[in-house]
Amino acid sequence: MKIFPVEQIRQWDQYSITHEKITSLNLMERAAAACFEWIAKNVDLTSTFLIFCGNGNNGGDGLAIARMLQEAKRKVRVYIIPSDKRTADCTANLNRLSALNIAINEIATGKDFPSISSNSIVIDALFGTGLGKPLQGLAEKLVQHINTSGNNVISIDMPSGLFADNTSQGNTVIKASHTLSFQTYKLAFMFAENEACTGDIHLLDIGLHNDFYQNTKCIFSTIDKKLAGSIYKPRKKYTHKYTFGHALLYAGSTNMMGAAVLCAKACLRSGAGLVTVHTTSNAAAIIHTAVPEALVTAEHDFTIITKKKAAIGIGPGLEVCDTNSTLLKIILSGWKGPLVIDASGLQLLNPLIKLLAQRKNKPAVLTPHPGEFERLFGKTNTDLERIQLAMEKAAQHNCYIIVKGRNSLVACPDGAGYFNTTGNSGMATAGSGDVLTGIITGLLAQGYSQKDACLIGVYLHGLAGDLAAEKYSEEAMIAGDITEQLGNAFKILQADTDITGNNNTPLQQQGIL
Repeated sequence: MKIFPVEQIRQWDQYSITHEKITSLNLMERAAAACFEWIAKNVDLTSTFLIFCGNGNNGGDGLAIARMLQEAKRKVRVYIIPSDKRTADCTANLNRLSALNIAINEIATGKDFPSISSNSIVIDALFGTGLGKPLQGLAEKLVQHINTSGNNVISIDMPSGLFADNTSQGNTVIKASHTLSFQTYKLAFMFAENEACTGDIHLLDIGLHNDFYQNTKCIFSTIDKKLAGSIYKPRKKYTHKYTFGHALLYAGSTNMMGAAVLCAKACLRSGAGLVTVHTTSNAAAIIHTAVPEALVTAEHDFTIITKKKAAIGIGPGLEVCDTNSTLLKIILSGWKGPLVIDASGLQLLNPLIKLLAQRKNKPAVLTPHPGEFERLFGKTNTDLERIQLAMEKAAQHNCYIIVKGRNSLVACPDGAGYFNTTGNSGMATAGSGDVLTGIITGLLAQGYSQKDACLIGVYLHGLAGDLAAEKYSEEAMIAGDITEQLGNAFKILQADTDITGNNNTPLQQQGIL
């Protein structure tokens, strides 16, 4: 799913109005109706709804929602900040609501702030995606008043005070329980720093014209089931193990063989035909016992060990030493095939990073967590800065950078960025990254392109993590549980999807759990 910046969202609205021959007020009515329907299905309608409205189109949405709740005979109280700069559509909905003889309370000073009882539901329609500067004055104090109440808050399109395309650190922002946003994700929804403000995000389809979506380019997109399913390559019937590639993993050391085991198992579970683990000779028995399907070698002749290999993954559990530094330099300079660098490999990469750009036809894949990313590329102060730096460095060094996190970012050398939509906090556990390295290396060995392996790899990794969390809980799951669920994750790729590309069928109904 594409993530349009605010300006393109405005253009999409206007395109829809022009090509569907509807008015902007009609489009606002669609948005309000979608919100009303969600509220009717998901909220206790015996509650009192306190609806706070601004004077722009976001406020117009709120006023229309208030009218629909009033017509449904729900308890509604409406509050609006007075202004002589109200938009035409907001004014139209204010007039429609006034015709129902409902009290519309103006908030001109802090003395006008209403008390918010514990059984009230707050609907935030103060400021939407068009906000360009931090809240201040009366608006800021009103948001603070709402946040202090501790009530459930439903924000319309964006939590008030949150910038759609920029960092909002230091801003006063509504702390929403749910955000009802329209059509597509906003970039700000991908920032971990905004989690406390957005709550659960729900995308509502308001029928914006599909031609604009299909024909308009943007920098960022999400990786959803629809995209991952389009990348997935079903196996042909007449094949053998060499059809699916021989992966080579430089992984493990005397005190870190668990990482090699996790990586090798994930590489095999991702579909690689064969996997060879290069590790210290005294640790070979561990691989033979824990991963009997894998081969083991301690051969140091690079030409011999890489013969007939389809992809290399290096780093999980690897010792940081001069020998392995020399090895990585040889791989970067002499290996022409697909390459994944993770964990200790990223630490070894630091003085060798300029060699990445020489890999013209086979860009390397780097899989750092935020700390490793900063050690490689420098400190950042916000999520947006980290995203921008990752995009810059992927282009500069001609590599793919997967910055791992809640919505892992795949920064591509062609300037595109993708945020993953699967995964959970249970995956913040030792070895989870080793599993990802194994998955991506296995996919590359099977012939997936670097970009496709990154996109479907992070999606499968997160999806398997979601399945593991559902089985064991986020607290109790461990990295090996992710690998165990990879088979079920592959199965889900072929399940039906909704318009957003997300699978809405309960896992039990799919026969997964």
